[in-house]
Amino acid sequence: MVFHDVLIIGGGLAGLRAAIEASKNGLNVAVISKVYPVRSHSVAAQGGINAALKSNDNWEDHAYDTVKGSDYLGDQDAIEIMCKEAPEDIRELERMGAVFSRDADGDIAQRPFGGAGFPRTCYLADRTGHGLLHLMFEQIRKYEVTVYPEWFVTDLIVEDNIARGAIALEMLTGRFHRLHAGALIMATGGYGRVFGITTNALTNTGDGMGLALRAGAPLMDMEFVQFHPTTLKRTGILITEAARGEGGYLLNSKGERFMKSYAPNAMELASRDVVSRAEQTEINEGRDINGCVYLDLRHLGREKILERLPQIRDISISFAGVDPIEEPIPIRPGMHYSMGGIMTDKDGKTPVEGLFAAGESACVSVHGANRLGGNSLLETIVFGRRAGQSVTEYCSGSKVAAFPKSALQDATRKAAMIFERDAGVKSSELLERVNSAMMECCGVFRTEEKMKEGLDRVRAVREDLPKVTLTDKGNVFNMELAGVYELEHIVDLAESILLGAIHRKESRGSHTRLEYPKRDDKDWMKHTLIYKDGPEMRIDHKDVTVTRFEPKERKY
Repeated sequence: MVFHDVLIIGGGLAGLRAAIEASKNGLNVAVISKVYPVRSHSVAAQGGINAALKSNDNWEDHAYDTVKGSDYLGDQDAIEIMCKEAPEDIRELERMGAVFSRDADGDIAQRPFGGAGFPRTCYLADRTGHGLLHLMFEQIRKYEVTVYPEWFVTDLIVEDNIARGAIALEMLTGRFHRLHAGALIMATGGYGRVFGITTNALTNTGDGMGLALRAGAPLMDMEFVQFHPTTLKRTGILITEAARGEGGYLLNSKGERFMKSYAPNAMELASRDVVSRAEQTEINEGRDINGCVYLDLRHLGREKILERLPQIRDISISFAGVDPIEEPIPIRPGMHYSMGGIMTDKDGKTPVEGLFAAGESACVSVHGANRLGGNSLLETIVFGRRAGQSVTEYCSGSKVAAFPKSALQDATRKAAMIFERDAGVKSSELLERVNSAMMECCGVFRTEEKMKEGLDRVRAVREDLPKVTLTDKGNVFNMELAGVYELEHIVDLAESILLGAIHRKESRGSHTRLEYPKRDDKDWMKHTLIYKDGPEMRIDHKDVTVTRFEPKERKY
């Protein structure tokens, strides 16, 4: 058994930024990740990271845009922290070596993004996440952070509501290990693979949320699932919002820029939920092109596309057979991001002592019911850093809890039972059933009847989990075994999403109920909390924090 002051589960931007901060403060820090850290999903973020850097912009306007974008469900004290601290965090990234794109004056270039009243999205062409993730990995090497790459965490060890460490499966050998820690930080990203078509990588199975839920931490606002307006029709691969930020048009089958009917002022740069609903409406009402609409970049010209959107051109050619210099790109809404996650305070603390969370796996509620583009990377940096600071304070004043002797035995016994089954059902078949239920029953537009059907289908999959069997009986990189653990999290998260969505009887942000088309501030200006009590889940609520921006009708 090994010991670390801090064990960070997840090797994306939030986890690595937390590792840097905790290491700077003298802690013994380890990062454990089921993929090599530079392959974490943060690498796929394309468009940019928000901050009010210009003299004619300010953090208060950034905060207002974020609150409005959240459909007033975001906690405004947390939003103020994020927006106020953003400029210095961007400058710190620059000092670390981030190679941001530059404007004609040599300053960090900034482009417009949806829902923003000012062009404040800093970027590295259309590979922002890639550049920043590699930068963070260089930095953790500088601070000599221990890395456990391609280790899969199967259990959090929590006793008496105190986090004590984790059990992890070393994929190369098939061995289980005990990792004792003074504190844990969950930074495992989102759960896109709960849905059948998503911009998320295959690894995005919501492991951290599922682990925390079982450990006693509540999940918050799980009903708010962001569908990105521009994903490739066939594959769901992301086409960055930067394409519209640079001036791209959305066209229907009649060649009309249809956003004029939905957001006449902001047009294509309305918030993501507004644009996704508009696209889906065009498709549902027959103004589509074979189940999609078009993103047209041709008028931007070859030079601008090659300079600002080179990766988007490559993706369009490789996965859609379309060169955006010559033809419009077929796109439709696709599942992209989770506004919900592990409930934390502004410093990453959960109700479980010694358990922290940051990034997309957390819900400090800076995004509320709908996230603005460019704020997700910002959240990872600001709240990853703050979690690193907070865990430093926790470790300096806490007594390390003992690691229970039975934890490793329990984990290996469970794996052995899975290996020993000779007949049953494949996890891939159960995953497909969950994916189809979520796509068909909990999409851009929702009804109680369909969501209850989806819940029944997901619960039927849960009943079949004890029947899962393996084809691969080997120890080395047994991805089928890892898939069983992932499936268990996916089932928990799918049920959490559906329960929250059925419970919330209003339309707000990304959550659109056809039976309840209006936002209801009187009864639903509150967060939804999901707890897991044994096999059952229960719902509770938490008030939304309002400081300076009173809720009002949201128009673009």
